[in-house]
Amino acid sequence: MRAARLIKMVLLLQARPSMTGPELAQELEVSERTVARDVLSLSEAGVPVYADRGRSGGYRLIGGYRTRLTGLGRSEAEALFLSGVPSALREMGLADAASAARLKVSAALLPELRDAATGAAQRFHLDAPAWYQEPRTPALLPAVAGAVWDDRRITARYLRKDIEVERQLEPYGLVLKAGVWYLTARAQGDFRVYRVDRFTAVEVPDGGEDGGEDGAEGPTGGGGRFLRDEAFDLPAFWAERAAQFARSLLREEVVVRLSAHGVRRLPHVTERAAAEEAIDAARSGDGPDAQGRLTVRLAVESAEVAYAQLLGLGPEGEVLHPPALRERFAAAARRTAGLYA
Repeated sequence: MRAARLIKMVLLLQARPSMTGPELAQELEVSERTVARDVLSLSEAGVPVYADRGRSGGYRLIGGYRTRLTGLGRSEAEALFLSGVPSALREMGLADAASAARLKVSAALLPELRDAATGAAQRFHLDAPAWYQEPRTPALLPAVAGAVWDDRRITARYLRKDIEVERQLEPYGLVLKAGVWYLTARAQGDFRVYRVDRFTAVEVPDGGEDGGEDGAEGPTGGGGRFLRDEAFDLPAFWAERAAQFARSLLREEVVVRLSAHGVRRLPHVTERAAAEEAIDAARSGDGPDAQGRLTVRLAVESAEVAYAQLLGLGPEGEVLHPPALRERFAAAARRTAGLYA
């Protein structure tokens, strides 16, 4: 336990110029007193950890000290080889770089851990594309990925509905969602999301570095590299934007009376967040009736979509409103009953 913590401390100090005692304590989930004892132990073992005193002080490694990865255990090494998505790396044009990195990591491992890559690959596999779809790699994905990796502005032409438009973009990150690639980029000061397969042309201009002569026009103009907003968090941004997108689709409302089993089934046949929100609101309102049925007001994309989804409830759900949708379910029930008469 302590040995693993000491290795983690060294790796943290390798990754950053310096860290304060409170920062190390938070990362290692120990007290500052324990951090001080661990630093002393590392110094006694020959690891050159230096403590700067004063308000802006902290701990740092001196002399360019680096450690090899021989402290990795088997489970840690296997988890490391699971961290990549081979198909995604291949589509972005990074397969060779990823392969070289894996070879270098393998060479740094203890001999008895050299089979970690094979063991992990034979136990876990990520198949990103959705079912019933033929995955297609956008032709311009490698160019976009290269610009993302190198923090370079791009001039992109893409289809917005049936109109081709051109934009100057600062590409921040790529997201692979159910086999579809999306680019998160800053345009005119705002972060937006673009489907990569709708790009018709991508130009990566040569030019200035971080606001040099060619980049003097501002954060979204000119060529060369752009300065990233270090506060930008791609996973958090994507989660928020995906939730907003799902919510924006829900423009209509239906009223459904559910059995106890129907309540449990509803999140599995409709948009989960909307279903859970409707159930919570109904429970905190009138609650179940004398027969244990719960009446919910459910946000849906459209009556057509609601019909297709709520059919999955069978007799565990009764549509009460709107009247046209209720009649459609009644007609479907009569036809179904006729089949089984």
